[in-house]
Amino acid sequence: MISPQRLSELYRQACEVELQAFKPGNVSVYADGHDMTVADFRISAEASAAPLCNPDYSLGEKIYYAVKATREAVSCNTNLGIILLCAPLIHGVRYTDSGLTLRQALNRVLTTTTLKDAEWVFKAITLASPGGLGSSDEQDVAEKPSVNLAEAMRLASAKDRIALQYVTDYQDIFDFSVLIYYNAVSKWGNQDWAAVSVYAGLLCQFPDSHIERKYGDRFSELVAGKMSQLSDELSKIENPEHALPLLYSLDQELKSKGLNPGTMADMTVATVLTVFLEDVINKSSY
Repeated sequence: MISPQRLSELYRQACEVELQAFKPGNVSVYADGHDMTVADFRISAEASAAPLCNPDYSLGEKIYYAVKATREAVSCNTNLGIILLCAPLIHGVRYTDSGLTLRQALNRVLTTTTLKDAEWVFKAITLASPGGLGSSDEQDVAEKPSVNLAEAMRLASAKDRIALQYVTDYQDIFDFSVLIYYNAVSKWGNQDWAAVSVYAGLLCQFPDSHIERKYGDRFSELVAGKMSQLSDELSKIENPEHALPLLYSLDQELKSKGLNPGTMADMTVATVLTVFLEDVINKSSY
């Protein structure tokens, strides 16, 4: 069994790797943005770790209390998406003791969510009040849910990539972004630059829900094109630091247009956490 303390450490490490990764348009040690700083994200990771890794909490309670702790620590929504993605992974670790892989354990978590979980998560989303949330005809978070959490996520999944992960057992992560991470680590031996590859790879492939909630799809092609350019550059170079001029230029361009690919930054954290958890689970099963 991975102890709550170890889980908390792995979660905070995954959050830190994502901050060390230069993610154009988003916040990193290279550049703040969108009225948020690296310090805000570090404080948020620290504040949310204990509730997320509390073994006595249900999935919904983990999410709500992690959001509440973040809110009290930084007074803004830095990590709702990170919490929504990381909570089921962390919650699933308990089932890996009986021989399940992390992916199988995650499936068990997502297929057994409850109405109560949905209530806690609706409260958490309302408390975080993410940008561009708007209202919904079915299962609006401002009202009480009448379905379990997985079903509520299914209803939101057509327009939200994070909700889609709850419906597909994190297919984007297990079948796509984790592979990008491993390839980059084996090439460069550096997890921070591997996270840059993950972020760019995700954005080439999928539109960012955070951007589309704000602007519709008018920037989706532009962002995908820029990130394809970055992915191509990263695939050619032996030293990833040679990509820094391009990264600075893309960062400036996206931020000047108010574009923040926040969803894919959240997916990057979840990818890194998945790698870290699988590594520990695999080692403990020998």
